[in-house]
Amino acid sequence: MKKHRPLPTTEHSNPRSKNIDRLSTIGIVELINSEDMLVAQAVGKERKKIAEAVDMIVEHFRKGGRLFYVGAGTSGRLGVLDASECPPTFGVRPTLVQGIIAGGKRALVRSIEGAEDNANEGAKAIIKRGVCNRDTVVGIAACGLTPYVRGALKQAMQIGAGTIFITCSAEGIRDIHAKIIINPVVGPEIITGSTRMKAGTATKLVLNILTTAAMIKMGKVYGNLMVDLNATNQKLRDRSQRIVVQLTGLSRAKAVKLLERAGGKVKAAIVMHFRKVNLQQALAILDECGQLLRRAIKEGA
Repeated sequence: MKKHRPLPTTEHSNPRSKNIDRLSTIGIVELINSEDMLVAQAVGKERKKIAEAVDMIVEHFRKGGRLFYVGAGTSGRLGVLDASECPPTFGVRPTLVQGIIAGGKRALVRSIEGAEDNANEGAKAIIKRGVCNRDTVVGIAACGLTPYVRGALKQAMQIGAGTIFITCSAEGIRDIHAKIIINPVVGPEIITGSTRMKAGTATKLVLNILTTAAMIKMGKVYGNLMVDLNATNQKLRDRSQRIVVQLTGLSRAKAVKLLERAGGKVKAAIVMHFRKVNLQQALAILDECGQLLRRAIKEGA
């Protein structure tokens, strides 16, 4: 007789919310909020695995590799969201971090639930993107069982890519084709099986840490400032100017002129100021220093 998998934690009924439909509005809000408070603790318990995953991603970035998120439904949308925010925040090319969602672009705005059931489609998505052994593939599945994600990870493993799996189900880590498993167990959802809630929040927190920590280690941040941001709108142009003012001590007017000479590149502008060089020389210095601004400035001191 075929053994059935145990019911994922994400599908359990939460005893604390069994009478939620009888609560007042403030009671509903307070109960949801109290459950959300468990999320950060669950993510914190996985900090060593998350750090290990960051180091893997950085190692592959330095070899010219890329980062791919693969998921379905909420998990897939969160991966696409995190990937889409990396270029404006850190000034990286759009292909460096990519999101793959079961069902394709239509699934971003409309639920296509059946798309997650085909493991072969997940494998095909990895092949279609040209994933190689320099890349990292992060599979995201709240319940841990999504065939599309498992198929993608298995294919990535066969290619020799770095593999990471994120799931909020303690039962979802069986038979997983991944080198690193990140498993923040947040417990049953307020609404049974609605993993867009606590599981989705935990996933967002983990993805935030993965890309932010990796970009910090890649030299995209100086102190806590995004010195490689892509100033594509007025808000970001203003932020670029404020960063230059803060780090150089120049007036706003002089910072604007410096940025103009630097082609809008914040990091290069700062090197130009401290090393007394032109844009091409500043870019060369940054390359020599592995794009680490602190090192580029220090070596000129």
